[in-house]
Amino acid sequence: MGVATAPSPPTTSKTLQKQHLEAVGAYQYVLTFLFMGPFFFLLVFVLLFTSLWTFSVVYLVWLYMDWDTPNQGGRRSEWIRNQAIWRQLRDYYPVKLVKTAELPPDQNYVLGAHPHGIMCTGFLCNFSTESNGFSQLFPGLRPWLAVLAGLFYLPVYRDYIMSFGLCPVSRQSLDFILSQPQLGQAVVIMVGGAHEALYSVPGEHCLTLQKRKGFVRLALRHGASLVPVYSFGENDIFRLKAFATGSWQHWCQLTFKKLMGFSPCIFWGRGLFSATSWGLLPFAVPITTVAPVGVPRALTVLPAE
Repeated sequence: MGVATAPSPPTTSKTLQKQHLEAVGAYQYVLTFLFMGPFFFLLVFVLLFTSLWTFSVVYLVWLYMDWDTPNQGGRRSEWIRNQAIWRQLRDYYPVKLVKTAELPPDQNYVLGAHPHGIMCTGFLCNFSTESNGFSQLFPGLRPWLAVLAGLFYLPVYRDYIMSFGLCPVSRQSLDFILSQPQLGQAVVIMVGGAHEALYSVPGEHCLTLQKRKGFVRLALRHGASLVPVYSFGENDIFRLKAFATGSWQHWCQLTFKKLMGFSPCIFWGRGLFSATSWGLLPFAVPITTVAPVGVPRALTVLPAE
């Protein structure tokens, strides 16, 4: 079985300017992931009570008319997916995409991806941008990264994430994509979801699989091939405060997830200007996404404690 890897960045020592650009690329993704959605939600709401209220009203009217677009393929932008900032994000860790087998474009695919990690950095780099040349490694495939449907309720942010080819992880959205006459649709589903993010402990590989059978039914319904994908190093770019199962803190996290759809995590990285202080800049740990993952003929699955 042949193995192909996306071209790696030059191995020569990085200039100070290059290091700064990479840090900016990594930091802007963190800030966008955490704050862009809430910021524009509050901005649209606050503007309603100012002299600029017409901007909010016009946008909300347009939002109402455009409400179903995320469930109908969204609005992908190759210009956004090919921006240089994503190559800086790739080089910061660095992020690599390893191809272990051909995926012919004459059929559709459901890619079951693990682990979720804190921010799905490896999956965004490899499937939602062209920083590692996905379209060259897998010619003819059209990748879609399925994420929390609630993100598409956030004004402006929804349009931003749709431009990457992100779609809601809902039956309506995924059925629409896999029912397209053009084959080669590759839907990436983070099977463990937000629950798996609670176990993103560096050096550990704790997957959430029990009772997660919806992606299998989706593939069966559309005759799509199931492809396992694993992102090594995804759990290592942040430090996480993991609470013991059964503790009141863990119970609060699970309750919040049931109400809001995502799990609140206490995590930290390094400082922006100092590697010895804490902050939100991820640690520069290599992330290697393998697609597809080869598995042995006999596999023993141990029940979780």
